[in-house]
Amino acid sequence: MKERNSSLAILREPFIAGTDENLSPVMHHLWKLEGGAIYFCRKGWAHATIDLKDYEIVENTQVVLLPGTIIRINGCSSDFTASFFGFPKEMFMEACMRFEPIFFRFIKEQPCYVLPQENTGAINGLIRATTAIYNDRENRFRNQIARNHLQSFMFDIYDKCYRYFGKHKIEGGTRQDEIFKSFVSLVHEHCASQREVSFYADKLCISTKYLTGICKAVTGDSAKKIIDDFAILEIKVLLQSTELTVQEIADRLHFPDQSYLGRYFKRHEGISPKEYQNKYSI
Repeated sequence: MKERNSSLAILREPFIAGTDENLSPVMHHLWKLEGGAIYFCRKGWAHATIDLKDYEIVENTQVVLLPGTIIRINGCSSDFTASFFGFPKEMFMEACMRFEPIFFRFIKEQPCYVLPQENTGAINGLIRATTAIYNDRENRFRNQIARNHLQSFMFDIYDKCYRYFGKHKIEGGTRQDEIFKSFVSLVHEHCASQREVSFYADKLCISTKYLTGICKAVTGDSAKKIIDDFAILEIKVLLQSTELTVQEIADRLHFPDQSYLGRYFKRHEGISPKEYQNKYSI
């Protein structure tokens, strides 16, 4: 979406806040966020795919999209309305220095949850305050105040996550769960350039057989399939939302050449990268 008041747009401002009521310009397209965004659904519903998982967003759903998240809106009601706060990666890093990495790993895995009506006061107040400072363009401390608001958002999100989900679910239970969550986090970080199970097994200091066994036990899928699913998603984003050629995408994602990328993509999707680009590009 290219309108200024959309948090899915490339941020051309230090931050952005407001209300989205029309998702049709971004419907069915993949978007990889350079920055992040916090959404709060006020009315209606939307169906979204976030990092390969499907979610139904209904009234009072809070959605936290970290930098690098890949999202696609699959459908929404005619009365869908959501408030949002979009921010660049640099502001996010500055505001969140005090939080543990394990918390953000959980947010990456659990970006959506519905707030009880009685616990929506904090986010409503923060959204109003952030929108007010976004509109106050003469305020000389505008960006600093927005960063402080973002930190307040994250403190509130931290509180709600630990209150609703519990420490055990956020921080992990068994050793197997911990390894799997670390593996998925590494895949998010490196899948654009590293597609072999051995790379991730070495990072985790375990064997490829043990890693695949853990993935099978937790999800039913092999470690290789999980890596490939995320790698294909990265390719789709570049094919759909950029003007890069297939060769340029192959270079960016460290494929040996365009032909190798083409075979890899077609093996998983059943069509060539060019066919996909012609069908889905914006």
